[in-house]
Amino acid sequence: MNKRWSLSIVAALLAASTTSADAGAGDWLGRVRLLSINPDVDSSLPGLDVSSEVAPEVDVSYFLTNHLALELVATDRKFNVSLNGAPLGSVKVLPPTLLLQYHFTPGQPFSPYVGAGINYTRFHDVNLASPLSLDKESWGAALQVGFDVALNERFSFNLDLKKVFIKTDVNSAGAPLTDLKIDPWIIGAGVGMKF
Repeated sequence: MNKRWSLSIVAALLAASTTSADAGAGDWLGRVRLLSINPDVDSSLPGLDVSSEVAPEVDVSYFLTNHLALELVATDRKFNVSLNGAPLGSVKVLPPTLLLQYHFTPGQPFSPYVGAGINYTRFHDVNLASPLSLDKESWGAALQVGFDVALNERFSFNLDLKKVFIKTDVNSAGAPLTDLKIDPWIIGAGVGMKF
């Protein structure tokens, strides 16, 4: 999707929004997004890489106040791992993330927010070339920026950008081989519903 087309969609949504779907204190907000997950890979082993993927995501937010909300995000996705372009196998990643968000303009049709929180990643269904394996867990920080645009009093369009810090160790026959920082940029677009 090119930049001009994206800006046209946002402008049309803003112009059409005369009511607010923004949640307030005590409200719940559920969202369904389509994500583009783009690993920013760093490793002491040159050429080690993790594929970019597209995945659905579901999240739920609870508004503590009109400005502050807790968001819990969950998605599960399979990634391909390669070394200098040669396939090494695949791994599934489940990275639930809890974020504390600050919403700048509660009650308005356009509601930007920022967030920060913690991510727990569980690596499962690891299918790497023998004798390679991964550590199964990772804890890291997560940062977020995004906005909601009201479509009506209950529904909103959402655009969201996250940076999630994920690190694991790659082992060979049980002995440490290299560290692997995946640290993806995650771009999401979807629809939210206040309830």
